[in-house]
Amino acid sequence: MSLLVWGFFTGIIFGFLLEKGQVLRYDRQLGALRLKDLAIVKFMLSTVLVAMVGIYLLHDLGLVELRLKPTMLGANIVGALIFGAGWGLLGYCPGTAVGALGEGRWDSLFGIVGMLCGAAIYAEVYPALKTNVLAWGEFGKITLPGLLGINHWIVIIFLIMVIIPLFFWFERKSL
Repeated sequence: MSLLVWGFFTGIIFGFLLEKGQVLRYDRQLGALRLKDLAIVKFMLSTVLVAMVGIYLLHDLGLVELRLKPTMLGANIVGALIFGAGWGLLGYCPGTAVGALGEGRWDSLFGIVGMLCGAAIYAEVYPALKTNVLAWGEFGKITLPGLLGINHWIVIIFLIMVIIPLFFWFERKSL
């Protein structure tokens, strides 16, 4: 089966899980931004944990090859500011905007159009940005296990041991 077909089916499953986790709801998005409802944070952390274990397991079994991109602080900072501003203004991040449109929330269409316009503008200004702002703070292809000089499973187990109790704390605080 081709990778595009796998991507299609996993995308449908992921969209279903987004809907079931109620992270497509505007009130949940706003609650996350205000740190009052951490359902989205819990969903994202769960996704990170599952993906981290899955990707490294597949890598260790030789089924996938990791292709790291270089860490560039300028690009990450600018991207984070744009992403955060868009999420704050619209109330949806890119994935949840598309999911919300799929549920019939037409307000997310404004954000999707804005994302497409932003991507077009970025494509136009990229040549001017790539040698200065986006290249600032280049650290190469780094990983946390690589920086610490330890096996990746030690980092994964540590993060699992930190994040799972955090879930229980969120629940106890009704977040």
